[in-house]
Amino acid sequence: MLFGASRALRGARSCHGWRFLSAVAGACANSRHIPSFGIAFDIDGVLLHGARVLSEAQRALSILDGNNQFNRKIPYILMTNGGGTSEVDRSRKLTEQLGFEITTSNFMQAHTILKSHAQKYANKPVLVLGGKRDALRKVAEDYGLQHVYTTLDVKAWNPDVWPFCDLTPEERASAKPVDFSTTPISAIFVFHDPRNWALDVQIMMDIIQSRGIIGSSGPLVSAPPVELVFCNPDLQWRSEFPRPRLGQGAFREAFQAVHQAVTGAPYPYTQFGKPTTQTYEFAEKMLHARMVELHGVSVTSDIQPRFYMIGDNPESDIAGANAAGWSSILVRTGVYDPADGPPTHKPTHEAENVEAAVHWAIEREFAQTT
Repeated sequence: MLFGASRALRGARSCHGWRFLSAVAGACANSRHIPSFGIAFDIDGVLLHGARVLSEAQRALSILDGNNQFNRKIPYILMTNGGGTSEVDRSRKLTEQLGFEITTSNFMQAHTILKSHAQKYANKPVLVLGGKRDALRKVAEDYGLQHVYTTLDVKAWNPDVWPFCDLTPEERASAKPVDFSTTPISAIFVFHDPRNWALDVQIMMDIIQSRGIIGSSGPLVSAPPVELVFCNPDLQWRSEFPRPRLGQGAFREAFQAVHQAVTGAPYPYTQFGKPTTQTYEFAEKMLHARMVELHGVSVTSDIQPRFYMIGDNPESDIAGANAAGWSSILVRTGVYDPADGPPTHKPTHEAENVEAAVHWAIEREFAQTT
């Protein structure tokens, strides 16, 4: 595992709800209400529909920002399987949309976890997929990867690699000149949903079958297999369109179908994003850090926080939270539609929207201490 957050945390003595903790250990006279629970929100279908902010989202965040019966900020993070841009840029945009300050300390997207994976490939050529033009090249470079290429670079190098599309002037301007016949690609990272499935699948096949050299007549026997990493397993996601749209999980299935048809077997890969264990462990570490940041309270054997996941997708939000031992709240404003039958993964609670979900979580926590 990339992240070794101790599972022993859950075996330690639990401390639910709002704890009366002293400002200084043992100084009971100065006790104060400190929330010992944290909430993670999915974004699309929970707080937003595309660019449109759901009306309940701002009220929910206001409650967590201190507009509650305790006048205390409740730690929360925004945890999305989306991506395609830097955490700084997306946090800034979310701040403008939601009207509440979102920073990189309380925001994670599908590929954020790769920051801790970058060292292994820091000095090796890698391919990144997804996003517009070279936006994700810049993100990967910020993570510490020094030799980052895109499928647009490959197309610019040799247009015959996939003759059924042409680069736009903007795409061509974003391409990095490189000779891929002498540049062995060691890993493929699907950061975000690809824009041109056909081009990307073809180039992935070229790299994997040759073990790194695009256009090679056969595999480099001495080279190790190319590592393949997907950051988002979601088959579908919710936008402003009336029906859910295909996501990166669907692209993964399409690639694997092609690879199996050509070679007779699927290709091994690493999966990040909700509902994977590594992603929820990473989220726990972020929520712990937010607790320290907001209240100066760290995790001890006496203070074990509870975590809530508020999401709209049973397959990612609810399945991952349940497996991680979190409480899960499924809202009805996104992918999940009660008319389609019961959710594939049963949540701890169902709520009409994110505001109702936040109210339920706080009332539940308070009830456990009264």
